[in-house]
Amino acid sequence: MKGLAYLPLPVVRALGTALGWVLYGLIGGRRRVVHANFSVCFPELSKAARHKLALQTFVYFSQAWLDRSWLWHAPRECVQKRVRLTGAVEELAGTAPTVIFLPHFVGLDAAWAGMALAMPRPSTTIYTDQSNKLVDQWILQGRQRFGHLRLFGRIEGVKPIVAALREGQPLYLLPDMDFGPDESVFVPFYGVQAATVPSLSRFARLGRAKVVPLLPRLTADGYEVQVLPAWTDFPGSDPVADTARMNARLQDYIATMPAQYYWVHKRFKTRPEGEASLY
Repeated sequence: MKGLAYLPLPVVRALGTALGWVLYGLIGGRRRVVHANFSVCFPELSKAARHKLALQTFVYFSQAWLDRSWLWHAPRECVQKRVRLTGAVEELAGTAPTVIFLPHFVGLDAAWAGMALAMPRPSTTIYTDQSNKLVDQWILQGRQRFGHLRLFGRIEGVKPIVAALREGQPLYLLPDMDFGPDESVFVPFYGVQAATVPSLSRFARLGRAKVVPLLPRLTADGYEVQVLPAWTDFPGSDPVADTARMNARLQDYIATMPAQYYWVHKRFKTRPEGEASLY
């Protein structure tokens, strides 16, 4: 990956395309997960259209993975040139408590890098250790390369996170995956009940913070990281309703770049009692 960091971006992206094709053909388990997700979320698409979208998903996933080479190892000037921050960037100024809603699009690591380069104040996120210690160390070093990003383990609880949030340290939150039944609520996602942690509502309320969505988009010349205006009606009085609102808005974001979402994840793995597995 360190060697790839110094190749021209079109070469890295071409390698990513080839890797995506190979993975689509070889990793049958994840291919079936992607197709199952598309069957649930995009039933209106033909089988051929879902196949095309699935292949695009593997290509974008692979390109973003190889892009970590230059995001985490290329000179700072290279990263600054390839990652552009756009939109309501003014939402990130000052010291107001802010929860950054960062959904699982393939460019999320570019979003971290772009934000760290543009926003000097310390920020925080919640991190789950990887089983492979070498990969774990590489990811931690990469995500902490620029800026001042503090990573909290899930076992540390919410108190230090809320304290940092109230002190003006933005919290990056990625609550749009199935983390199991513990502390999850079932709310619709593409019309299907999906186990979803209500943490976005919870931290916004506890931290008295605004919620600012961040949407990273993989482009031909790098990444565009779009900052959206803060939600004006969030959080409400009902965490379950807030979480359903989060999923609904996420669907709108996905509609702008459907193949760049993290469909390789078993988003509907946890089912309500009595329901059969979708995988």
